[in-house]
Parts: sequence; C-alpha cells; structure tokens
Amino acid sequence: MRQYLELLDTICREGVVRDDRTGTGTKGIFGYQMRFNLSEGFPLLTTKRVFLKGVIHELLWFLKGDTNIKYLVENGVHIWDSDAYRYYNELCVKHGVLPVAMDTFLEAAGVESPIDGYRFGDLNNVYGYQWRSWPKPDGGHIDQIAELIETIKHNPTSRRMIVSAWNVADVKQMALPPCHTMFQFFVAEGKLSCQLYQRSADTFLGVPFNIASYALLTMMLAKECGLEAGDFVHTLGDAHLYLNHLDQAAEQLSREPRALPRMWLNPEVKSIFDYTYDDFRLEGYDPHPTIKAPLSF
Repeated sequence: MRQYLELLDTICREGVVRDDRTGTGTKGIFGYQMRFNLSEGFPLLTTKRVFLKGVIHELLWFLKGDTNIKYLVENGVHIWDSDAYRYYNELCVKHGVLPVAMDTFLEAAGVESPIDGYRFGDLNNVYGYQWRSWPKPDGGHIDQIAELIETIKHNPTSRRMIVSAWNVADVKQMALPPCHTMFQFFVAEGKLSCQLYQRSADTFLGVPFNIASYALLTMMLAKECGLEAGDFVHTLGDAHLYLNHLDQAAEQLSREPRALPRMWLNPEVKSIFDYTYDDFRLEGYDPHPTIKAPLSF
C-alpha cells in the first residue's frame, strides 16, 4: 500500500490549506491517481487497521439498493449515523417537528416517523438508490448494476460500462451528496479492471475504506462474470487531510507497510446480489495498531 502512503506524503508536502464545510480546515491537492494490481493481494491498508466489517456491510447495503440505515445499525456499522441524524433534524426544522434523541432515532431506524413519507434512518436517494433504481423520466427505473453485469458478460469491449451516483436532480435532496461519484469497467485478457472517480476524498479516514470497497466490488463482479480481477484505479479530485489529522498522518508515514492480505469469496455464491457477510474471509492480515483520529463533520 505504498501508493496510499505516497498520496499522504504528497498532501503533507505540497497541499494547500483551505476552509471546508465542517469548519475544521483541510490541507489538500487537486487531481491524483493510484493504481492497485488486485492479483498482488487485497489492497487493505496495513499501516493502520481498517474497519473491514464496515466496508463489507456498507457495500452489501449499496448493492441491496437500500437507503435506510436500519441494516447497518442492526449489523453494528455506524458510519452513516451522524449524516442520517443530521438529515432527520433538518427535516424536523422544516416540518415543525420536535426531534427525538439520537439513541431513540437509531433504535427506531426503519419505522415510520411523524414526518409524512419519512422513516427514521432514511437518507433519501443516496448511493444504493442511484446504483439500483436510477429514475427515468417516464417513471421507471434503471438498475445500473444489473445492466453493468449483462454488458460485462455479453459486450465486454464496450466503453459504456459506467455506473454513476451523481444524479444532478437528486443531489440537493440527499442527506450527503456522493463522494465516490462514478466508476467504469474495462475487460482485457480475461481480466476485469475498475476505475473510480472520487470528487472528495477524506484521505486519512475515508480513502482506505473506499479502496477496499471498490477492490472488493471488482472482485465480486469479476467472479460472477468468469473473469480474473485486474487493476483498481482510484482517481481523486479534491484529496485532503483534515488539519486535525496531520499528526496521525505523520505517524502513519513513519510505519513500514506489511504484506497485503488475501480476500476469499465464497465460490458457492453465483450472484453479486446474494452475498452475505459470512461469504467473505480475509486471510493473512497483520496491520499495525489503529491510529485514533478525531472525526470532522
């Protein structure tokens, strides 16, 4: 994972300090690309431990087309809690409703609320909806993932194997506009490669998570389509470190990367939509200890 450490180092050396929406401040660069050969191992960061349980459950949640945090909360993944609760509070102000406390909100995820048409934990039309139910002008929907699989299988030289989460008509209504906005696939010599464009990249906390998620997605798709996993190419727009993460980034840069682990996928699962958490097994993961870092909202 030296590719990631080189990104950290570039931001620390060349980044520009700017304000941001959280009020924390960032140091960042614009435009950067990393490439990971998936035959060399699963690109899970070893200079600190990555929350792989969250990576897997969030990806399965996206693939279900789900946009309510109920599934994540039930599985002990709380990475979307704050965004969901903030969005809920904004709706409460808009509709003149007194909000419930956070713990009550999480316990009620998936249950209808006093706000008409809103269930506790809803995020509106975020990733899963756009991936699986992109709205058409005639009222129908497009399952981008299902169409992608059919194209990989039957027209692998297509240059249109693209999935987009950036739906301009929905962006302002989402609890959080998508950071990883579009990804494209490429088939050559029996291998499936993926390139992701990420408009905004929280390099310390988010990017290791994103690398693992899209590498895993590529492996799952390759397996279903009878291909080997090729490269994962990660293209970043605004790549930044929050100013309260600079010390932790320096600590990570002082560590020597360890050997990459391997990811096992259950060979009995035939469809990407049928995986459960227990169908994945990470082998040979020996990371350095977790580096604690404050959150920025």
